Amino acid sequence: MSYSFGKNFKVTLFGQSHSSEIGLVIDGIEAGYKINRNLIAKNLNRRRPGRNEFSTPRKEEDSYELVSGEVDDITCGAPLCAIIKNKDQRSKDYENLRNVPRPSHADYPAYVKFASHNDIRGGGQFSGRMTAPLVIGGSIAEDLLMKRGVKIYSRIKSIGYAEDCEINLEDINEENFYDFKEQVFPVIDPSSREKMKTEILKAKEEGDSIGGIVETFILNMPVGIGEPFFDSLESVISHAVFSVPGIRGIEFGSGFEATKMLGSIHNDSYYYDKDQIKTRTNNHGGIIGGLSSGMPIVFKTAVKPTSSIAKLQDTVSLKNKSNTKLKIVGRHDPSIVPRALVAIEMVTAIALLDLVMEGEK
Repeated sequence: MSYSFGKNFKVTLFGQSHSSEIGLVIDGIEAGYKINRNLIAKNLNRRRPGRNEFSTPRKEEDSYELVSGEVDDITCGAPLCAIIKNKDQRSKDYENLRNVPRPSHADYPAYVKFASHNDIRGGGQFSGRMTAPLVIGGSIAEDLLMKRGVKIYSRIKSIGYAEDCEINLEDINEENFYDFKEQVFPVIDPSSREKMKTEILKAKEEGDSIGGIVETFILNMPVGIGEPFFDSLESVISHAVFSVPGIRGIEFGSGFEATKMLGSIHNDSYYYDKDQIKTRTNNHGGIIGGLSSGMPIVFKTAVKPTSSIAKLQDTVSLKNKSNTKLKIVGRHDPSIVPRALVAIEMVTAIALLDLVMEGEK
């Protein structure tokens, strides 16, 4: 099923943007794990809409209920099921879209694939709303990874042409990221935050939207996690990250810049740091041959502009088989980047834990 991911830590999503409930089922958590509700609440709040002028005003508290798999917050070995009740839907905002597909949304291909029975409300199962239950599963995965010493951080590298400062891939440590998870706009250089906000507000005032780049750092990953070829570490992370709506690209380490380098520059020389083997540079981004190298794993994710914008757009009428215009109403993010950042971290945690558990067998 395309709504399931993982082999050892298996996550299955259910629901749609405007269904009465959304949620997930997790299979593979050992009995006796104490569920970290504080971490789940913190990450849900980071992703939650309606917190500021940079996100949709849709008010969803994202309170959840665990309906199976635990007793007094201790897992019992059965699949863990979490449910979030949707409370602030405005389905009437989508009544005119049944036969008029929105540009850059999944409306038209879903209309064809599901023989016009697709749920158009809020984007149905294609909506970013579905990342809310993913955050629950990702928070559990993140907690289990932290118990193994593995930590995940992300920052907003850019919004439009407003960019945060560069960071040396070989000089990454946790001190760089100590407050990232407390920030709505996690950046290294605080002055870049205001430039990014200006870019978003400008797009919002013009009835438009804007995208950006999220950069993710994985620290303390054991050496040798992953498999060659189809289950390479990059493949599994990319598979998970591309499940987040709005993702357009991903690159690891020096990424596309590697195409401009000579091999003598791109190659990362090994050296001993006491009893640890490290590389003097980290153009490989912590992954070689599909396996973790022990260096920090670094990747950038391209997030597209929000597809729903207030400007009048060209589209078609499927009913009349003619060209037409569309004015989208409703409540939408002028930029999904700050909230997508959390979803990227969470699906990365799910992917990593699944591979780490495989390596522990």
